[in-house]
Formats: sequence, C-alpha cells, structure tokens
Amino acid sequence: FHATEKTAAEAVARLTRRLGAEPTAGPPASSAAAAARPAPGCAEHLAAGIRQVESYFAGETTAFTLPLDWSLITGFNRRVLRELAAHVPYGTVVGYQDLADRVGEPGAARAVGVAMGSNPLPVVVPCHRVVESGGGIGGFGGGLETKRALLALEGVLPQPLF
Repeated sequence: FHATEKTAAEAVARLTRRLGAEPTAGPPASSAAAAARPAPGCAEHLAAGIRQVESYFAGETTAFTLPLDWSLITGFNRRVLRELAAHVPYGTVVGYQDLADRVGEPGAARAVGVAMGSNPLPVVVPCHRVVESGGGIGGFGGGLETKRALLALEGVLPQPLF
C-alpha cells in the first residue's frame, strides 16, 4: 500500500535474500517465448487471486478462497496471522489483546501489532480488522485512511461522506 519505489525495492530485496533467488517470470528457458510464460500453475493461481481481490473491492466477495503459502512467516507471527485469516470474518473486528489471547499468548497485544506489520498478504489476511480494545482504530501499514476505507467497505465503519 502506498509504497514508494524505495520501499518496494527493499521488500523485493528482503524476499530475494529470504528465498535465495531473484524474482522471475518463470523458470529458466531456452527461448524468449518460453521465458515470458509464468511457471506451471502460477498463472491460474494469479488469475484466481486477481479475480477474488477485484471482487472484494467491488463489494461482491466476503471471503477469500485462495490457497495461501505461509512459508514466509513463522512462529508467533504465523500463528496470529493464521488465526486472523481463519477466524475473523468479513465485517467483524478483533482487538489486539483478544487475538493474542486466542493464540495462547496473554499480554502479547503489542506483539500482535508487530505480527500485523509482518503480514505478507494484507487484505487477503485481513490485518485491517484488528483494532484497539478501547475502540480506537489502531495502526495499519497501508495508512489509516486505507484501513478506514477497508473497514467501511466491510460495513464496520460508515462510508466517508467525501
């Protein structure tokens, strides 16, 4: 969300270090036409993801049915994000502390905030649905206006007047 060119480049560099390979359009190939094709199965997954995200933003989809690859996230962050994805449905919110309690880590509300910041799949793994226990909106890596817009799309907050 709203990433500058520098931020996007840093994210790609982190993933490259983590995965041990540069991003490509597919496996190495002997011809330019073959090199332009995505890896087998990749195009179908990407097309399904695009359709579901577009449908979500059109207000038509309320649950993503995409197979998720959790390999880029581990430990506490993984447990928190999996709980969020599986058990905080469209149109609802959960508090940071409640989410910490759900994964068996009472008192780890701040760590839940860190987990939200490590989310590699925002919107699909709905970190915008995590709010402060006292009623505040909390933070969001995509910016608070984006978080408000996502919560308004889901009917949690009123739509902006302007």
